[in-house]
Amino acid sequence: MADKRDYYEVLGVSRDASAEEIKKAYRKAAIQFHPDKNPGDKNAEEKFKEAAEAYDVLSNPDKKARYDQFGHAGMGGAAGGGAGGFGGFGGEYGGFTMEDIFSRFGDIFGGGRFGGFSSGAAGGYGGARVNRGSDLRIKVKLTLAEIVKGTTKKLKIKKNIACDQCGGTGAKDSNSYATCATCGGSGHVTQVVNTFFGQTQTTATCPTCDGTGKTITAPCPKCHGTGTVKGEEIVEINIPAGVGEGMQLSVSGKGNAARNGGINGDLLVVIEEEPHPELKREGNDLIYNLQLNVADAVLGASVEVPTVDGKARIKIEPGTVAGRVLRLRGKGIPDINGRGTGDLLAVVDIHIPAHVSPAEKEALEKLRTSENFKPNAVNSGAKGRNIFDRMRNYFLS
Repeated sequence: MADKRDYYEVLGVSRDASAEEIKKAYRKAAIQFHPDKNPGDKNAEEKFKEAAEAYDVLSNPDKKARYDQFGHAGMGGAAGGGAGGFGGFGGEYGGFTMEDIFSRFGDIFGGGRFGGFSSGAAGGYGGARVNRGSDLRIKVKLTLAEIVKGTTKKLKIKKNIACDQCGGTGAKDSNSYATCATCGGSGHVTQVVNTFFGQTQTTATCPTCDGTGKTITAPCPKCHGTGTVKGEEIVEINIPAGVGEGMQLSVSGKGNAARNGGINGDLLVVIEEEPHPELKREGNDLIYNLQLNVADAVLGASVEVPTVDGKARIKIEPGTVAGRVLRLRGKGIPDINGRGTGDLLAVVDIHIPAHVSPAEKEALEKLRTSENFKPNAVNSGAKGRNIFDRMRNYFLS
């Protein structure tokens, strides 16, 4: 699958565009690529769907915040299980059918039918309306090691599932149906609607039977006609390396079952990071507070520092000062978009004992007057810069 285009580029707006500007840009794009204006043009149809997906994300503050922080990866495409992250339809542009687009965004055009496709329009609009189950949101705690390597979690999810007695239809049996009185069994009704193209006569889904052409006369005794019951399911969730605190992944079709045999909702997985006892995450880098005694700092040494998967040995040069940052390349967090791996930054701190023995005090008194131990720019090992200058220069370099 080709790389998705940036959503702001799709709608032709800046990243600081207001909600109203985003809405106007989407309306403009939808009119331009509307299948009624471009009959049989598959490219226009895909751009129509692409614009709908972009608007679905940028018009939602929560989705927009995740997209601004994580890009397309934050929308759930990496979560596995066919996750689309945009209502769980999958596919190149979030899998929006025309019915999906019209039902979600019809209000933008002054009517729930969004311009009123006939039954022969692209995407099969005018067919049976499909119920969709609600989404479920769960939190999953991950260790730093799981975040670095990626992991698979198996979770028992309590939710609405399809009724096993009626197979999710809601009917007692195959004989418990009657022809819909509203549409006469066709599943459609004819209506005249006002669109941005003028007044149009269109064939719409029957509101009584949702396009099935039949109604239930005897409901299932177990689910009472809903097609769903309370249950649970073991769901396997593939979590990619590099996810972050608050990131939300989407597993398509693993939410609540829909009424009367519709499409299941999605399972939304919110990431929580468990604190590491020694390492702190900053973006894709890991920070470690390296405590050195005075002797090691002055004379140099070889010390061990913790990593996510064990230990690493690091060389301490003679004259190392507090605040110096020692970098272990590639020992941090992988970028979720595949742009390399962060580093482990060991920030030096010099341990000063609160109490010393008489012998230690005597040795220190002798060193107190030594020229080498007098603080000055020449002997500081940092060319006169204070700790704040050194840290700033490191992170800005």
